[in-house]
Amino acid sequence: MQKAIKGPAFRQKYREIIQRMLFLLGALLVFRLGAHVPVPGINPERLAQLFEQNKDTILSLFNMFSGGALERMSILALGIMPYISASIIVQLMATVVPSLESLKKEGEAGKRKINQYTRQGTLFLGLVQAIGMCAGLQSQGITLSTGLSFYVPAVTSLVAGTMFLMWLGEQITERGIGNGISMIIFAGIVAGLPGIVLQSVESIQQGQSSLIGLLLLGILSLAVIAAVIFIEKAQRRIPVNYAQKQQGRKVFTAQQTHLPLKINMAGVIPAIFASSLLLFPASLGQWVGSADPNAGFIKRFLQDMALVLSPGQPLYLVLFGGLIIFFCYFYTALVFSPKEVSENLKRSGAYVPGIRPGDQTARYLDHILNRLTFIGAIYITVVCLMPMVLQSAFGVPFHLGGTSLLIVVVVVMDFMAQLQAHLTSHQYENQSLMKKSPSLLNK
Repeated sequence: MQKAIKGPAFRQKYREIIQRMLFLLGALLVFRLGAHVPVPGINPERLAQLFEQNKDTILSLFNMFSGGALERMSILALGIMPYISASIIVQLMATVVPSLESLKKEGEAGKRKINQYTRQGTLFLGLVQAIGMCAGLQSQGITLSTGLSFYVPAVTSLVAGTMFLMWLGEQITERGIGNGISMIIFAGIVAGLPGIVLQSVESIQQGQSSLIGLLLLGILSLAVIAAVIFIEKAQRRIPVNYAQKQQGRKVFTAQQTHLPLKINMAGVIPAIFASSLLLFPASLGQWVGSADPNAGFIKRFLQDMALVLSPGQPLYLVLFGGLIIFFCYFYTALVFSPKEVSENLKRSGAYVPGIRPGDQTARYLDHILNRLTFIGAIYITVVCLMPMVLQSAFGVPFHLGGTSLLIVVVVVMDFMAQLQAHLTSHQYENQSLMKKSPSLLNK
């Protein structure tokens, strides 16, 4: 029986993991504290009225991702969305701009350069969004002052908050556990759970919803979570053989492995993009309609558009599902290139059994990828649309939608996978250390 490990090896095995966990918790605590620091010059009463009038719009979506910081109009009100948008824009440009495409192939140096472009894009988008947000707040009469006396401190605070969140996310990725940006979004969504529970209890007390309905909804949520975990872990393993080769006097025997293809390669990006695009017209209709009572035809058109495209309406559900499917195919094509994979297999002397290397392998991978993406797109569409369809029956708040549920489950799965990877790596290091230093064993 293996004996217990004592001394430096035992302490080192858990010290780094504990430090990473403590750093992650400390960073998320700083994020939650920052979400309560207000932007100077905001009237809180008028701000609360604005959010009450703009329920189920793009404000609700961004407020969910910012953990309530937007509703409080804190310095972190922009959240991490400018960084996410800049990252996606840089990835899109890397497919069409040859210089950026070559940077992706330069290893760590190219990655640092792309990260620099992403940070610069985040700064630009954050500045544009901060100016637009301040202009909207001033037009709604929510500010305590006007002109530069409001714009300068407010814009500076919002941009600084976004850049701080970007830096904090990078620090969590490097010194904590899990992807930093995902953990910040996760913390923002989970922070709203106590309010959701409180609203559910109040709705039961007021007779707006029944206890049986909420229990059935809880069972359904558990079933959806189980389905999300099952599909996110599902893979299509394509067999790959390596031919026998000889280097000098050494002969390497033929090996067989597999190429794992996930059913959902796009993650939650399609749901976020589709929600943003559809909620923007509804938000525009409410803002413009309420801000300009003499707009005439334009006002009526925008108000009708806001009504038709509000969450839960038939047209909204159809467009939302169609956009999710489109972005699933679009984003999967960005992150996985069958032609590039087939060329890498050919250069390394690998081949798919029964498929000729080169173009035939690329077409074979593309055919499989299209079928997997279709299944993944249908799965994301069902998860995101189901809460909206059942919302009227059970009175579920909008921020308990499928998008937030999908993000929470996926982030937790990624966190557990990275934690397991850290534990496994330390286990291998300790086994190697024990072989070199048997005195570390407890005799």
